[in-house]
Amino acid sequence: MDFEEIIAHLPEPYYREADIAIYCGDCRSILPLIPDKSIDLVLTDPPYGIGWMPRVNNRDGLWLDKERPNLTPFMVGGHHCFWGGNYFTDQLPISESWLLWLKRPEGFEGDPRTYATCEMAWTDYGGKPHVKTHVWDGGKREGDKLNRDFCHPAQKPIEIILWCITLAPNNPQVILDPFLGSGTTAYCAKKLGRACIGIEIEEKYCEIAKKRLSQSVMRLE
Repeated sequence: MDFEEIIAHLPEPYYREADIAIYCGDCRSILPLIPDKSIDLVLTDPPYGIGWMPRVNNRDGLWLDKERPNLTPFMVGGHHCFWGGNYFTDQLPISESWLLWLKRPEGFEGDPRTYATCEMAWTDYGGKPHVKTHVWDGGKREGDKLNRDFCHPAQKPIEIILWCITLAPNNPQVILDPFLGSGTTAYCAKKLGRACIGIEIEEKYCEIAKKRLSQSVMRLE
């Protein structure tokens, strides 16, 4: 099933250009409308920090997750890549191939409070785990204040999302992100010449994604 056939089953998008469509709404109401087995890759970073409370006496600032989405409705289509997947191990099968984003390699000289050491993504890609080192200046600290100078508090770097797409088996052509945020997955899909359906519940992030996508994006061949 091609992209046009898929979106024919969906409501009017918030933003549409060529093979990119953004929907503003709750993904739980839109996902059931997507035809079975029409998606090649579900790539997303679910919100696993809603309603968190600090752990008592934890001076390192770790958090206790009190609410997590049920990932079962998002297991549609072909392959899957869920960032934060180590937090959802009770809802997912054993990962066939973890992706590890190493943020602070040996010799890292930045402020250690700015970055977590790494992040993990659950995938069904198969094969050995994959590791990518990428130090991203997405957070800048001045004294004790962390200034986030990017679009979304949980935004992933373009380089990391491109990596996820290009690693996925079978050269996926239609990508779904049910938690689109500021649109990085759609931006990367466009850069790679792939189709993308993005769903985001907050209109302010839909608008940011729209502006990012409406800018010129240089294709990667």
